[in-house]
Amino acid sequence: MDLLSIKDPSFLKKMNNEELVELSSDIRKFLVEKTSVTGGHIGPNLGVVELTVALHKEFNSPKDKLLWDVGHQSYVHKILTGRAGEFDTLKKHKGLCGFPKMVESEHDVWETGHSSTSLSAAMGMAAARDIKKEKNFVLPIIGDGALTGGMALEALNHIGHAKTDMIVVLNDNEMSIAPNVGAMHSILGRLRTAGKYNWAKDEAESLIKKIPAVGGRLAATAERLKDSFKYLVVNGMFFEELGFTYLGPVDGHNYEELFENLRYAKKTKGPVLLHVITKKGKGYLPAENDTIGNWHGTGPYKIETGDFVKSPVKGPAWSSLVSETVRKLARKDERIVAITPAMPVGSKLEGFASEFPDRFYDVGIAEQHAATFAAGLATQKMKPFLAIYSTFLQRAYDQVVHDICRQNLNVFIGIDRAGLVGSDGETHQGVFDIAFMRHVPNMVLMMPKDENEGQHMVFTAMKYDDGPIAMRFPRGNGYGVPMDEELKQIPIGTWEVLKEGTDAAILTFGTSIPMALEAAARLEKEDYSVKVVNARFIKPLDEKMLSGILGEKMPILTIEEAVLQGGFGSHVMEYASAQGFYDAVIDRMGIPDHFIEHGSVNELLDEIGFTAETAIDKIKLLTPKKEKRA
Repeated sequence: MDLLSIKDPSFLKKMNNEELVELSSDIRKFLVEKTSVTGGHIGPNLGVVELTVALHKEFNSPKDKLLWDVGHQSYVHKILTGRAGEFDTLKKHKGLCGFPKMVESEHDVWETGHSSTSLSAAMGMAAARDIKKEKNFVLPIIGDGALTGGMALEALNHIGHAKTDMIVVLNDNEMSIAPNVGAMHSILGRLRTAGKYNWAKDEAESLIKKIPAVGGRLAATAERLKDSFKYLVVNGMFFEELGFTYLGPVDGHNYEELFENLRYAKKTKGPVLLHVITKKGKGYLPAENDTIGNWHGTGPYKIETGDFVKSPVKGPAWSSLVSETVRKLARKDERIVAITPAMPVGSKLEGFASEFPDRFYDVGIAEQHAATFAAGLATQKMKPFLAIYSTFLQRAYDQVVHDICRQNLNVFIGIDRAGLVGSDGETHQGVFDIAFMRHVPNMVLMMPKDENEGQHMVFTAMKYDDGPIAMRFPRGNGYGVPMDEELKQIPIGTWEVLKEGTDAAILTFGTSIPMALEAAARLEKEDYSVKVVNARFIKPLDEKMLSGILGEKMPILTIEEAVLQGGFGSHVMEYASAQGFYDAVIDRMGIPDHFIEHGSVNELLDEIGFTAETAIDKIKLLTPKKEKRA
C-alpha cells in the first residue's frame, strides 16, 4: 500500500485481516527504511504495528482518545493519521516530532516524552467526558516498564476506585528501555505464561508484600488473601483487585485476538485492562534480538547489517567518563553504590553493574524512589551515585528538596544530558536543573569545562562529605583533551581564569566555554580586553573572585546553556545586589522563556541567538566605546 496516500485512519474500516497483515508489513518496511536514515525509536514502534492498526480500525480517533504513554511508540499512529510524507524530517529542526504533538494533528490528544503520565491524563479526559455527558472511548496505551512508575499506580488506584469507563491497553514487551525490574514485572511475567494461575497461598502473599502500597484496595487484597481460597486461582488478580476487568494476555500481533478482545472491552462497563503481549523490534532481526535496549532509540544505521552509523568523535562519551570514573573509585571504596532509574545503558553503567552487581541498583522507571533510596543509603554512611538525566531529575524534585537536601545527606547526583539535547525536543532538553537546584539549601552544583576536569569533579564529589553534591554534564562526547593519570580534588566553590582581561568579564561554564573564548579572541582583535572565567561552581559562587571583578567595576556577561530565570546569571546579580554593588553592570545569555523544540543542538543555539556573535554584541554594549590603538 502507498502509505504516503493515507490522510486519516478511516480507510482501515474497509480492510479485512488479510489486508491488514499486508499493511503491517508495509509499515514495518517503511519504518526501517526511514529510521535507518534519520534515527529514531525504531524498536518500540516495530512492536506496536498491529496494535496501533487494530486500535485505529476499531475506534474513531480523534473522537475516541488514544493516549500514547511516553510517546516512543507513536510512529505507526503518525503514519495512520496522514504524516507518512513527513518522515524524512523525523526529529529534524522544524520537522516531524518524535513524540505526539498537538500542533501536528488533531489525533495527537496528549503530548508526552516522560513515562507513566497517560493514565492520569486519561482519567482527566474521561472525567471531563462524563461531566459533559459525552459519549466516547478513552484509551491510554502504556508499556509494562511505564506501569512501574508511581504515578501510573496512583492513577490505576483512582480509576478503579471511581469505576471510570476506560480501556487501558497494557503494551507488554517485557522491556522499557532496559529490561524491566521489580515485583510488578514479576506479576506480569506470571500473567504472560497462563490464563489461569494456581498460586500457593504463601507465595501470593509474598508477592503482594513486595509491591509498594498504592491505596486501600491493594492493602485489602493482601489481607483477604490470608483467608480466601478464591484468590488462589484468579486471572489478572492484581488488576481485578484495583477495580479493573482484566482481559488477556492477548497476542499483540494477532488481529483476530486483538479485535475479539477490543470489541469485548467496548461492551464492558467500568475500567478494563487489556493485557497485550508484543515483541519489541518485531520484523527487523537486529532490533528483535536486542536484550539490553540498544535498539530502543538509535541514530542512523545500515539496514543490511544493523550496524550503527557513528559520527567521528574526539573524546569519550560523557556518560561513560563519569560512570567509569565512579567505577574506578568504587574499587577502593566499598561504600560507593550506583543507582539508575531504568537507564543503565544510557548512563553507561553496564561496566559498574558487571563488576559490582551487589552495589548496583536499577530501580526501574521510578525517579522519586531512586532519589529517596539514595538518601536512605546516605544515612548509613554509604556513598550513593545517582545517575539521572536532567529531564528525569525534574520528576524527583520534591525528593531532592526534602529527602536529600533538607537532611543534608551526602548523595552525589550525576546530572546527565544537561543543556540542550537536540532531536528529542521539548520534553528532554536539560535546561531547568540549575534553576530548580541552585536555590535549595545545602546543594553544591558544578559543571566541568572538559572531560579531564570532569573526572576530577567526580573524584571531588566522592571525597565530599558535607552534604549533597551534583555535577552537570552534557550529552555527547568530550573534546579529546589529555587526561591526568592522578585524580585530584577541586576546592569547592572555586573558579578558574582561562583568559585575563581588563575591560569586561565573561563568566560561564561547561559547553559554553569554547564560545566564550572565541568571542573574547575576536574582541581582542577590536582592542577589547575580555577576561574569561570558568565558573565551574554554579553554587556556591567563588565569592572572592566575583567580588574582585565587581570591585574593579568590570562589566560582566554571564553565559549558561540553561534557562535564564533563576539560573546562574540570576545568582550573580543577586550576589551583587546583596553585597552592595548597586552600580554593577551585568547582562546575561541563556535559554529564553519558552520551550525549545527538536533539532540539532547547533541549529537550536543559532535559532535562539546563543552564539559568539551575540556575546560579542553584548560585550560591546556593556563596555564604553573604545578607540582602536594606533
